[in-house]
Amino acid sequence: MGSSVRVKEASVITPSEPTPSSVLALSALDSQLFLRFTIEYLLVYNPCPGLDQAATTARLKAALARALVLYYPFAGRVRPRPDGPGLEVVCGAQGAVFIEASADCYNVNDFEKAPKTVTHWRSLLSLHVADVLKGSPPLAVQLTWLRDGAAALGVGINHCICDGIGSAEFLNHFAELANEKRELLLGLRPKQKPVWERHLLNPPRGKQTRVDSASHPEFNRVADLCNFMSKVSTGLKPTSVTFDKRRLNELKRLARCTSQPGESVCYTSFEVLAAHVWRSWARAIGFPPNQKLKLVFSVNVRNRVKPGLPEGYYGNAFVLGCAETSAKELEERGIGFGSGLVKRAKERVGNEHVREVMELVWERKACPDPVGVLIVSQWSRLGLEKIDVGMGKLLHVGPVCCDRYCLFLPLREHCVSVKVMVAVPTLAVDNYQLFMRASHL
Repeated sequence: MGSSVRVKEASVITPSEPTPSSVLALSALDSQLFLRFTIEYLLVYNPCPGLDQAATTARLKAALARALVLYYPFAGRVRPRPDGPGLEVVCGAQGAVFIEASADCYNVNDFEKAPKTVTHWRSLLSLHVADVLKGSPPLAVQLTWLRDGAAALGVGINHCICDGIGSAEFLNHFAELANEKRELLLGLRPKQKPVWERHLLNPPRGKQTRVDSASHPEFNRVADLCNFMSKVSTGLKPTSVTFDKRRLNELKRLARCTSQPGESVCYTSFEVLAAHVWRSWARAIGFPPNQKLKLVFSVNVRNRVKPGLPEGYYGNAFVLGCAETSAKELEERGIGFGSGLVKRAKERVGNEHVREVMELVWERKACPDPVGVLIVSQWSRLGLEKIDVGMGKLLHVGPVCCDRYCLFLPLREHCVSVKVMVAVPTLAVDNYQLFMRASHL
């Protein structure tokens, strides 16, 4: 399959104007061990009649060079800090990578359903960075022209430099520069200037906070009663299930009906959908009744820390929320019980909680253990569906590779709807899809 995607050209794109030569320290949250990977987005655009492919490629390359002026750390290189813990970015306009390719094996209809395998779309971002600390560019963009004239834009961004919100802000700025019509309306500058200020999310020097590890279950290990990692990672098959407004409201109604006595019955779409996915996944795979399970998800702290972070802060500004229960309770007590666990996990995240996480990851190198864990990432709220680079209508937003980490994805035409994509062990796929579609079971 990979041989059917032909790379035409790979080039290094440097900022179009002079940028500061400096070394910028990354924050305690940026430097976490579990963030040392690349966020990989795949955006697929419908065929656009009359589009000049050569001119479009040149336009995107020029836009990337201009976007790197304000976001110049994306043209640098990430390395361990030589004089202490954490990471830093060496900024010397080393450049990002831009790849142009063509594919005779895909057309736009192939992206309306889940990929056939976990790595089926891997070649649509052919530069895969396994170790972000070995001098690789923190940003890679691949434009692939598909068989029917559609286009796929694969983007890889070093997670140490930014979180999902920050990456989406960068990509929307890049898109505005690439889209000539929007550029005339909006001008050359992003709506909000990007802000570095990574020191704002570091623990205070010389002052250690006494942290109760029990209040941070995201970092605590649970007993492995079933060879968990093998059970959830073997023979994975990608799945995709869409929830529209009607189905989300149905989940909310069901959650209210099955909530615990005295429990708040006002749940968000995220809380009920996360609980439903968690419960469906656990029931389909079949864990021992007393196996502890965790649902781990990111909580944006931009407005939860005091003082709040400035607008335009594009670094990692999230901590992990963690809901925890046994497989037996998750199944038997219903979606209202799970929704309550998710809600309370979100509510625990305040200023003091975030400061404790900084201390744990900076001084103790705390890192989540994967046993018992399902990770949910909410890409549906990042603004990725707004990325308009002037190549036609955006059809699909998702990951380059579909893994066991669950993603909530946006749908362009139905802003309330959410597509849930996750890879599930093949033997569990049928039951998982049954439980996901029949929420009353």
